[in-house]
Formats: sequence, C-alpha cells, structure tokens
Amino acid sequence: MHIHYISDKNSILNHFLTQLRDVTIQKDSMRFRKNIERIGEIMAYELSKTLEYKDVAVQTPLGIKHTTTIAEPVVLCSILRAGLALHQGFMNFFDDAENGFVSAYRHHYDNDDKFEILVEYQAAPSFEGKNLILVDPMLATGQSLVAVLNKLHLEQNPKEVHIAVVIAAPEGIAYLVENLPSNCHLWVAALDEKLNEHNYIVPGLGDAGDLAYGNKL
Repeated sequence: MHIHYISDKNSILNHFLTQLRDVTIQKDSMRFRKNIERIGEIMAYELSKTLEYKDVAVQTPLGIKHTTTIAEPVVLCSILRAGLALHQGFMNFFDDAENGFVSAYRHHYDNDDKFEILVEYQAAPSFEGKNLILVDPMLATGQSLVAVLNKLHLEQNPKEVHIAVVIAAPEGIAYLVENLPSNCHLWVAALDEKLNEHNYIVPGLGDAGDLAYGNKL
C-alpha cells in the first residue's frame, strides 16, 4: 500500500486540524463541518497530483491552448454519516465526479467492546476502470473501510483506489496494509498515537459524526 502523510510540513492544514481537536472550538458544529470540508479540499489537491493526465487542446477566445486534464473519471464515495463533510470538500475540487454513499457501523453484541462491522446500504455508480476515492474522517481499527471496499470490489474493479482519512491510528493503518491490495493509496492528514481499550483514537478528536451532525441514539 502506498501511504501519503500530508501534515508532516507546517501548512494551513495543521491549523484546521488543531481547531478540529480543540474542545472549546469543536462544539460549534457548523465550524467543525467547515474545517472537515477544508481539509477535504486540501487532501483532494494533494491527491490530484498522483492521478494520470492526458494532453488536450482547448479553444480560448484568442487561440488554442495545449494543456492537460485528468485522464480517467473520478468516483467519490463516503461512509455515512461522518464522511459527508469530507466528501463535500473533495467534491468541491472534483466537481464533475460521480458520487456514491455506503453505510457502515459498529454493531456491539452485548454493549461491550467487541463488535462487528455491518454494511447495510449502498448507492454507488459504476466505477469500473475509474479512480475510486473513498473518504472517511477517522481510521481507527480499519475494519469499516475494509468491509466497505470488500463489498464494493465484489461488483466492480476500479482503475485505482484511494482512501482518504483525516486522523488515523497506527493499528488501523496496519490493518489496511494487511487486508487490502498493495496498489491501494492511503492519504492521511494526521497520524495519532494509538487506540484505547474501546478502540477509539487517542488523542483523536471524539466522535466525528456526532460533532458534525449531533448526537445519535
């Protein structure tokens, strides 16, 4: 797997990440969503540098300009519901992309720390031969992303698979490396220390879905 860490150097990305984590700022859900969206825009730009491009000639009002454009179509896919704001950030840049949505959540059997990932809803276009970009803010155990990709891959074969996450735990990255093809790309805005005993990222930022859209039952 090709892993890309994009916050190693100081940039405005780190500023947005800091606000996401700050307990005095993240309570503003609109600001939280906007910061996730901004991070998505930055990640989309960095990811775009690795895509294949083709030569084109475009007519301007004054002549012909020879330039380049993305060679293969892009499909954006997010995991509901936490991925929606990040999805919007990517869609702001890949504005002609097709879009897909998948639900995946932790099902706890006895309200303890053991769980399985249930993937119950999928609405996605064909991504056969296209660039599939799967976005999810938090990479904790990695099981949700693997479950979603396994379900999608049963039906389609994309040209490339890119996974974009805002905050990742080392355990989740290791799980993806072990369970996904080596030609996948993983884009990480911030790498955190570890998972705690409840499989949540430390120091993390809390529950991204609840912070963005309100507490769930």
